[in-house]
Amino acid sequence: MIYGKVDKMKNTIIIDENQANELFNNIRLLVEQSRSKVYKTINTEMLNLYWNIGKKIVEKQEGNSRAKYGDLLIEGISKRLTDYFGKGFSTRNLERMRNFYVCYPIATTLSSKLSWSHYVELIKIKEKNKRDFYMHECINSAWDVRELQRQRDTLLYERLIISKDKSKIMNLSSKGHELYEGKDIIKDPFVLEFLDLKDNNSYLESDLEKSILVHLREFLLELGKGFTFVGSQVRITLDTEHFYPDLVFYNRILNCFVIIDLKIGKVTHQDIGQMQMYVNYYDRTIKKNDENKTIGILLSTDKNETIVKYTLPEDNNTIFSSEFRLTIPSEQELIDVIETEKKNTRFF
Repeated sequence: MIYGKVDKMKNTIIIDENQANELFNNIRLLVEQSRSKVYKTINTEMLNLYWNIGKKIVEKQEGNSRAKYGDLLIEGISKRLTDYFGKGFSTRNLERMRNFYVCYPIATTLSSKLSWSHYVELIKIKEKNKRDFYMHECINSAWDVRELQRQRDTLLYERLIISKDKSKIMNLSSKGHELYEGKDIIKDPFVLEFLDLKDNNSYLESDLEKSILVHLREFLLELGKGFTFVGSQVRITLDTEHFYPDLVFYNRILNCFVIIDLKIGKVTHQDIGQMQMYVNYYDRTIKKNDENKTIGILLSTDKNETIVKYTLPEDNNTIFSSEFRLTIPSEQELIDVIETEKKNTRFF
C-alpha cells in the first residue's frame, strides 16, 4: 500500500515517492516479463511456420526433377498467398523458407533465442560447420543481427581456425568458441575496421589507442567473450620509475587480467621484455590467489614471429603476438595465412 502525507495547510495529499517508485518498478518488471514471453511465443510460432512452409515446398519440388518447375511453382504460390494474406510471402521470402528447411531439416535444432532475421543471415552460409558455429555464437554471445553480419563478414570462423588444433576446430561447429586457456582468446588477425583509421594514412600508436577507446564496445566484441575493461595507461610504479600498459582488461571466463600493448611496425625483443615485466608485476602484485596468471598480448602491424619465438621460453602460454588489420581481409588472404601457419609453430 502507498501511504501519503496530508499537508493541512494546503489541504493536499503528498505521495511517498519511494513507495511510488517501488510500485512503478514492480509493474514495469511485470510488463517487461510478459512482453518477453509474448515475443518468445510469437517468435517460436513464426519459426515453426516458416520451417513447415519450407518443408512443404521442398517436398513438392522433390517430386519434380525440373528446376524450372520449382521456380514457377514458388512464383505461383507466392502470388496466391500474397493475394490471400497480404505481405510476407514474396518469392524471395518463400525461397528463404525453403532454404531454412534445407539448412535445418531437423526442427529440434532450431533455437527460439534467435529471430527469423538471424536465420535469414545464417542460411546465407553454405558450409554447415561454419553455419553451426555462427548459430552457437549468436546464442552464447547474444549477438544481434548486425553483430552476426559483422563477425561473418570479418571471417571470424576462419580467423579462429588458424589458431586451433583439429579437435578444437570440431568444437567450434558443435559448441561455438569456448575459452579454456590463454591462446584461445587470440585471433589472427584481429580486425579493427570500425576504427577511424585507414591503412594508407599515417597514424601514431596514441591515435590507435584513442580510437579504440572511442569504439570500446566494438573492440570488446572483437576481443570476444568475457572481457571487461579495466583501464588505459594504468600506471605501474617500480621504485621511482613509472610504466603505462596501453590497455588492461579482465576476462571473467578465464578469471585473469589481460594486458594489451599496441605497436605500429615490427614487434621487438624490447617490446616482449616490457610485456613480460607487465605480466610479472600483475601476477605478483595485483592478481589474487584464486585468479589465473595474467595474459599479455602484443597487438601490432607485424607480429615478427621469429623474434617472439626465440625471446620467449618454449613452454610460454601467457604472452602472445598477433597482428591487427584496419580493413576486412579477403578469404584468399586468410587462406594464404593458414598455409603459412601450417609451416610454422603458431604459439611460442
